[in-house]
Amino acid sequence: MKKSTLKFIYSFIISVLLIALGAYFRASNVPTTIFVREGKNLKSNNIVKLVQDSSVKASQGITNGDKNANVSLLGIFNVKSVSIKSIPNELSVYPGGQPIGVKLNTKGVLVVALSDLETDKGKVISPAASAGIEIGDSIVEINSEKIMNAENISSIVNASEGKEITLTIERKGIIVKKKIIPIKTNDGKYKIGLWIRDSTAGVGTLTFYDDKTENFAALGHPITDVDTGTILNVNSGQIVNSSIVSVRKGVKGTPGELKGIFIDEDVVLGEIIKNTECGIFGKGNITLKNKYNKKMKLGLRDEIKEGPAQILTTIDGNTPKLYNIVIEKLLPQNSPGPKSMVIRITDKDLLEKTGGIVQGMSGSPIIQDNKIIGAVTHVLINKPDTGYGIYIEWMIKDADILNK
Repeated sequence: MKKSTLKFIYSFIISVLLIALGAYFRASNVPTTIFVREGKNLKSNNIVKLVQDSSVKASQGITNGDKNANVSLLGIFNVKSVSIKSIPNELSVYPGGQPIGVKLNTKGVLVVALSDLETDKGKVISPAASAGIEIGDSIVEINSEKIMNAENISSIVNASEGKEITLTIERKGIIVKKKIIPIKTNDGKYKIGLWIRDSTAGVGTLTFYDDKTENFAALGHPITDVDTGTILNVNSGQIVNSSIVSVRKGVKGTPGELKGIFIDEDVVLGEIIKNTECGIFGKGNITLKNKYNKKMKLGLRDEIKEGPAQILTTIDGNTPKLYNIVIEKLLPQNSPGPKSMVIRITDKDLLEKTGGIVQGMSGSPIIQDNKIIGAVTHVLINKPDTGYGIYIEWMIKDADILNK
């Protein structure tokens, strides 16, 4: 066989393999949850096919309730199964944009550091570290007694008088038990050598409020511990009124910040139930409406376009305003996360006052074609006018406002 023929065959095989790998990559990156408006059919093509559950007639489109579908190559090779969630055509919510004060108490206490102990015999390695306790663990029980705050741990450990105690910890969703012997330190108290945190507070932005379920969504990203980066497990939490009192303008290398204060802390606007990859979610105690008290529909991923849009946010007081942005890129995501799209601030007034996206702006709804399509989540440190937004689909999923 001639070399030229062999070369052609090899080139052909390599081309076919590259196309197949590209198709498999596309199929693998189909989201694990797909949102479709009621009555609409799933969108697919001849290479990457989405085939609905056989019990659903294609002519009917997607109807109420959850369904399943198979993702396949050429309709032959199954790659994975996905969940299909129908979105009622009439579903609409009140947009947020107003600042909120967030107070969060953790489930148990979070380990943020481990430390050696000073005793009469000199320095001793942290008993907690020796027992296998790790930074980021949540201590939820000691000797079967539930831990509510940091003071609980101090009193229980000290009362042990050096007898072995059993800690129940939660680590990345897994429950683990560790046995530790507290050590008496120079101050006469028994300790196990760890630093812990049981609460946090800050200012963010409300994304939307659903008056039918009374559920709200905010932030668009999780509340994490400042030292460990761990997503905080919620035991209890509240949102309260807040007002923006000043702005630290963002510059390249240094993110800006909205500085707010809590107002009427005794008046709880809502109870926080969840803290997820997609924000904080909960139940409103009172109607969470602002001056934009007209409902808006929620825009699904396939309805979003790159190009002009707006954000609804507050940079002074507690009254939100609309500011112009550009959606520069829509990113593929096969699982929930706060980095769904790249956005850039173009509004001259907002750039003049804040430099772009700043801390405290997270959760500001992104609006396009009179639909809420996402929320602001992050800023690029070296490009303060540019950052990320989350698809509103992911927030809908965690807000528990479907099929109610």
